[in-house]
Amino acid sequence: MMANQVVICKELKSELETFLSGCSYDKLFVLTDANTQEKCFPLIQDVPQLKGAPVITIPAGDTHKDIEQLSVIWTALSTQGASRHSLLLNLGGGMITDIGGFAGATFKRGIRTVNIPTTLMASVDAAVGGKTGINFNGLKNEIGAFYPPLCVFIDCEFLRTLDRGNLLSGYAEMIKHGLISSREIYRHVLSFDLDQTPDYAALNQLVAESVAVKERIVEEDPKEQGIRKALNLGHTIGHAFESLSFTRQRPLLHGHAVAAGLVAELYLSYKETGFPMHTLTQAVSFIKEYYPVFQFGCNDYDALYELMTHDKKNENGIINFTLLSDIGEVRINQSVSKERVLESLDFYRDRFGI
Repeated sequence: MMANQVVICKELKSELETFLSGCSYDKLFVLTDANTQEKCFPLIQDVPQLKGAPVITIPAGDTHKDIEQLSVIWTALSTQGASRHSLLLNLGGGMITDIGGFAGATFKRGIRTVNIPTTLMASVDAAVGGKTGINFNGLKNEIGAFYPPLCVFIDCEFLRTLDRGNLLSGYAEMIKHGLISSREIYRHVLSFDLDQTPDYAALNQLVAESVAVKERIVEEDPKEQGIRKALNLGHTIGHAFESLSFTRQRPLLHGHAVAAGLVAELYLSYKETGFPMHTLTQAVSFIKEYYPVFQFGCNDYDALYELMTHDKKNENGIINFTLLSDIGEVRINQSVSKERVLESLDFYRDRFGI
């Protein structure tokens, strides 16, 4: 599986125009959600190759990353003349790049895709690396495929359209990338000023650094047979938090769930693989300062643990965690007792006062 090209843009429209002029396709389609159709598509719609291109728009929000909306996309492609030689441009956050990538992977057994992420989450995580999918049967990303796009165009100017909650959601993945890479990158992430209006030029550089971490790992292990599991730090418990929030009809932003999952899984790292307590305390303090508390109680523990048993990294019914022994020192395929997992939930609730 070939790695996708990632372009950190200086001038998105001209770079996209140049790319499309050198790309062979019979018809171009654009996928947006209701938000990006209104706020983001106008920023690129005068690129010559997009004039007259059919725009497929689905409802916004991760609760719509489902089989019903996937069918809407397939139907639109089919009825508007898409062939195996067509190109699908996914303009949106992680929900759009995930579902659009999976639509591309499956329509006529595969049409090419291009991702233009419009959120920080999509820029540093969902749009890069070739994972695509939809939620199914109450489980996050239960159905999907590895299917890298031809290219990913990243431009932090789109982030001006984001509210603070979504900006912080993507930043959680950058915290994770810092933790699994190096002290230098981790320090850069923790020192960026999140209290003021972001310096988007500086953020673009941080994003480039973060994306490079993911690219190196994906290039080494494109189908998650080994070290790519490093990218799942915080996600085993984080996805359980997120899935539980869906059942309550109060969806938690993905990155907020990951931030909460990082707290619990860094505690597991401290207990199981010797992660330093002072680094754990620093990470928890940062997350506590910027991220909302996820409210849950002891009566939710069994449901959360059951959700963890459905994690795609598991083997033979054993929950596989990605843990750290230190910053940049990744330990994949770590099995942890149920008692210790529940202890990590206690730790989260204790540190966040719930």
